[in-house]
Amino acid sequence: MQSVTWRLAASLLALVAASLAAGDAAPPWPPFLPERAALPADIAALVERTWGHRTWSRTVRGRPARAPLDLYMALVDAPDVTAAAARFRELARHEVRALGEDWYEADDGDGSRGQYRVLVREARRRVMLSWGEHSSGLVGTIRGSALTELSLEPRGGDVAQELTAHVLIESRVAAALARMLLVLFGGIADRRLRQAFASAGQVAEWAADQPAEFCQWLGRAPVPAERRARVAGLVRGCGETS
Repeated sequence: MQSVTWRLAASLLALVAASLAAGDAAPPWPPFLPERAALPADIAALVERTWGHRTWSRTVRGRPARAPLDLYMALVDAPDVTAAAARFRELARHEVRALGEDWYEADDGDGSRGQYRVLVREARRRVMLSWGEHSSGLVGTIRGSALTELSLEPRGGDVAQELTAHVLIESRVAAALARMLLVLFGGIADRRLRQAFASAGQVAEWAADQPAEFCQWLGRAPVPAERRARVAGLVRGCGETS
């Protein structure tokens, strides 16, 4: 029994070491971002730290959303509207508030809160930098940051979704534990990542399938009118109700 336990532990350590070695071999600046000089100095410094010292990276694919690409992208670009709709539909509890252009504050209602900036805005791709903390009675407060790349691709009447996250956990103990648990429970981590954009897809489907109901809600949604307008123009009938 002891030899089996040791072999398992050795295998896990080897996998963790391999993942760390792979991270060390990565280019010094994320290849999916513009040049460092194109970003504000403080944002560039956090990008460099997150990328260079990331705890883990993961890519997942979500269920295709049955909605037009432009509508889905509008909801991605208006996360405060999407979060309010998700709460109304009881799909999620998180709240998002716009702090400025491409700059948001978020709280998931379960101990995690932080901010994020949109660094890349292309026709079918967004890259975000987020930073914040998670608090719980079990682990206390853990701080970290993440680079997240969202890619969307129209396929027939659906939108295929792919999310890649590069995560830095500031606590060394928590980071080591996260690496070990990721090897053991990678499927759970993948499901958590998919949840990050699942509500946007579900809200997009609601708007596409039931535009009258969505527009009625949007007209009184608890977000500023200019934020609602970003979505209203892409949903049939919303011009009269928002």
